[in-house]
Amino acid sequence: MKTIYLTRHGETEFNKRKLIQGSGVDSSLNETGLAQAEAFFEKHYDVKFDKVYTSALKRTHQSMSGFIANGVPWEQHAGLNEISWGNKEGRAATPEENDEYYSTLQLWREGQTHVTMRGGESPEQVVARQKPVIDLILSRPEERTILICMHGRAIRILLCHLLGYDLRYQDMFEHRNLCLYKLHYTGTMFTVELANYI
Repeated sequence: MKTIYLTRHGETEFNKRKLIQGSGVDSSLNETGLAQAEAFFEKHYDVKFDKVYTSALKRTHQSMSGFIANGVPWEQHAGLNEISWGNKEGRAATPEENDEYYSTLQLWREGQTHVTMRGGESPEQVVARQKPVIDLILSRPEERTILICMHGRAIRILLCHLLGYDLRYQDMFEHRNLCLYKLHYTGTMFTVELANYI
């Protein structure tokens, strides 16, 4: 049995300004994001986490800094990074400025999850790099309560993988900055106790 606290990072200026980040943008938390990180730590500091896992991007490190500073063992893995949005990174996430972005999302909803943005990744490529990290995490029986901090699209893709949904349904998993998905793993299957919880 494992209990997994799966979180998204706190707010960045890219989030606030509705700009696309992706794995190619290593942004920091803004003032709101730092406050979210502090509030999350205060809410969960008494949970006896065996390990903190983050992506290789600093916005996830900063979001978990309270636990890391408190001595919880920490590993970072690039396999947990956000999807690469290719040439769309750093641009506004509006239909007027990013028709390709929205048309690609629609193709994914139609089941064409192999499609990428120009220079970016597909959901299928993301789950392929996530899987070795998740397999490593699940292979460690001594780690029974773990905290994972990732990114919005990457979380949607990972939840499809863990819960056995086709990747076309990834948008059913909503998320906000420093939200929590609390999962239980029996050794053969995952169940969700909390979803997009603030």
